Amino acid sequence: MDFFHAIILGIVEGITEFLPISSTGHLILAQRLLGLASTDFIKSFEISIQLGAILAVVVLYWRLLLTNVVIVKKVLAAFIPTAVLGLIFYKLIKKVLLGNEQVVIWSLLLGGIFLIVFELFHREKEGSLDNISAISYRQAVLIGVFQSIAIVPGVSRAAATIIGGLILGLKRKTIVEFSFLLAIPTMAAATALDLLKSASAFSFEQVGLISVGFFVSFGVAILGIKFLLHFIKNNNFIGFGIYRIVVAILFWLLVK
Repeated sequence: MDFFHAIILGIVEGITEFLPISSTGHLILAQRLLGLASTDFIKSFEISIQLGAILAVVVLYWRLLLTNVVIVKKVLAAFIPTAVLGLIFYKLIKKVLLGNEQVVIWSLLLGGIFLIVFELFHREKEGSLDNISAISYRQAVLIGVFQSIAIVPGVSRAAATIIGGLILGLKRKTIVEFSFLLAIPTMAAATALDLLKSASAFSFEQVGLISVGFFVSFGVAILGIKFLLHFIKNNNFIGFGIYRIVVAILFWLLVK
């Protein structure tokens, strides 16, 4: 792996982290297209550069995070299910699921089909919550349960949380922004856990590669967040569902 690879993977992470198409799945696909072996460092790199995308959320929402303690508490409540399952299944996730191309292909395919079917039947109710502060703690925890499904690579953390929020009666913009905020503790904890277990084995060059991926994903993620907020004003996610299916088929042909 070299700095060119780090830049490409950083771009992929920044674009896909907040879209319902699975950043992890796309990183694994990009890794395959770049001819990179699925080593422990590559897996740690893919986890670590997510922090760059999360920093983009902090930069764009810092005022809300500093001034609204209630929202912060609800985000932390939503984080609990994923934190518990992430700790329990850390070894399974990193050693078995991450890098498993078949798991990614099926997750992208089935997730795409589900996304299309869901959007065809979903109708936003008139009384849907249109304010993050109005989310109850019960709803926050349930959104966290939906997010925990995304420990399976290819599912998409964004897709799981957004669909969960829509099912629970939130407006699209409300759950999308809550999903952004929920990414902060989720990805920060995942990165911290992995670095705690793996960072001592990184060389100076590898630390540099992670740094490059981090800053590239940060810059691109800011654009990705603004794109999604603009996109959802007049669109649903059927297009993303179709895209997931197409990528799954192409991925399957690639690894066949």
